[in-house]
Amino acid sequence: MVVSTTPSNLYFPTHGDDGYRVEHYDLSLDYRVAANRLGGIARLSAVALGPLDRLVLDLGPFRVGGVLVNGEMTRFTHRGGRLHLAPGRLGPGPFSVEVRYSGNPRPVSSHWGGLGWEQLTDGVIVAGQPIGAPSWFPCNDRPDDKAAYRISVTTASPYTVIANGELVSTRRAASATTWVYEQTEPMASYLASVQIGRYQQAGLGAGTRLVFPAGLAARVRHDFGRQDRMMEVFSECFGPYPFGSYTAVVVDDELEIPVEAQGMSIFGTNHVDGRRGEERLVAHELAHQWFGNSLTIAGWHDIWLHEGFASYAEWIWSEASGGVPADDLAARWHRRLAALPQDFVLADPGARLLFDDRVYKRGALTLHALRRAMGDAPFFALLREWTAGHRHGSVTTEQFTDLASRRTAAPLERLFAGWLYGSRLPALP
Repeated sequence: MVVSTTPSNLYFPTHGDDGYRVEHYDLSLDYRVAANRLGGIARLSAVALGPLDRLVLDLGPFRVGGVLVNGEMTRFTHRGGRLHLAPGRLGPGPFSVEVRYSGNPRPVSSHWGGLGWEQLTDGVIVAGQPIGAPSWFPCNDRPDDKAAYRISVTTASPYTVIANGELVSTRRAASATTWVYEQTEPMASYLASVQIGRYQQAGLGAGTRLVFPAGLAARVRHDFGRQDRMMEVFSECFGPYPFGSYTAVVVDDELEIPVEAQGMSIFGTNHVDGRRGEERLVAHELAHQWFGNSLTIAGWHDIWLHEGFASYAEWIWSEASGGVPADDLAARWHRRLAALPQDFVLADPGARLLFDDRVYKRGALTLHALRRAMGDAPFFALLREWTAGHRHGSVTTEQFTDLASRRTAAPLERLFAGWLYGSRLPALP
């Protein structure tokens, strides 16, 4: 087995295995909130890309009770967040893995603090980007390995469980309830998510819903009250919404920033003030359903394809809702970035700067510069073609720049060279 530093795992070479791809995860979880105790059975349907005699799954510090490969007990070692399997000769072709595990889940340590499964005051939040998925299930933790999921969670009945995809069943037995969700569209492991809390729910129409603590109902309904209109604006600009439904969860704790997951976004009580004071974040997280969740970067160095696009969606919503025009927001942010150190390359910021504000705002400025160069109609046609052509797939910067260059007579080489690959901030067109 070879784990390479190809673009998908260049920033995190201890995560992921490029010898196979997972097609489906079936996760059966039993969770006790007060004890923070998780018991799990993970069944993976995968495909070996070539002959394999060893393979690796990413998994945090759980007790592993046993591993089956193609139904046979398999030798394994588990250390340093890596579950090494020695199943004998596999592939090329399909195979299955079953892992039984248990323990007290805790976040994965990172430059940005703990990532993944985390206890709230009374419940759970999962914030997996970029390497937090192994905190709660065994996975091939690389953004370009997208799979379908079935997520079943059993927990005490007073709690509501929200997970990716569509709720297909709930079963109550004694004092516990089992919630089962199906995510049929391919999903990267870091976007898999479970939220557990004492929540109420409200529909917003067109497959969108709000999940929130009872005490925040009035503020949540007001602050997310224009999300249906936001969905219409983004569908016009970016193409049809790429999933069957969308859920905005407000947890009963403060969060430093909102959290992105496939088909859902998670906000803290501090993001809800009853005055739509953080509505730009509502727009930002919704836009990630197109840019980040449907179109997912093949490698983390291309993070601007997520955050730059979602940040530009904030400016698009500001224009559409009668707020500050994108031209004015671009000029404002260009001035701010020009005052910062000019030591940053957007198309390869480095692992520590993945979530630097310059990724977000310089990414948005790059798109605004491209919009000015192309004109509004060709620019938004490009975005719709981009999302349609790579729907539910993996994308790279080179794919985007190549497509843009083919869709306009305007010369774009210098524009992309300066904004994406140069360290100095170019002048705004």
